[in-house]
Amino acid sequence: MITLKVNGKTLETDAAPDTPLLWVLRDHLGLTGTKFGCGKSLCGACTVHVDGSATRSCVTLVSHVVGKEIRTIEGLSTDRSHPVQKAWIELDVPQCGYCQSGQIMAATALLAQNPTPSDADIDTAMAGNICRCGTYPRIRAAIHRAAELMKSGGAA
Repeated sequence: MITLKVNGKTLETDAAPDTPLLWVLRDHLGLTGTKFGCGKSLCGACTVHVDGSATRSCVTLVSHVVGKEIRTIEGLSTDRSHPVQKAWIELDVPQCGYCQSGQIMAATALLAQNPTPSDADIDTAMAGNICRCGTYPRIRAAIHRAAELMKSGGAA
């Protein structure tokens, strides 16, 4: 058995050590908010946090995250109260929505490191997250809005 710390809970799985974290989260632990996009770390749909860093779960072996803090989209909040989630809803960011959990996780990691990012900072941090619907201007605006919410005490 492999023991993981996911969203603040200690969970066990009988997954093989060389199983990508994405499939452990989705198929073994039932956390389906993290999406499969490309399987090659190119699109960002599978982004989760590992020890606070945005990490592509499709290419991260479960054996490499034992003993580390893993946070998925489900771990941000139970009621969409995280400032990034609030901003996404307020600015109606998603179109199809498929990539948005990865976008939100990447944005959350960015704001944890840089609470007042410039447009260039956002573009650099989010460059690896692809949105086929082209909602990039709304994503950037929502990250700025989330930063405002965090400054005003709306942090989770």
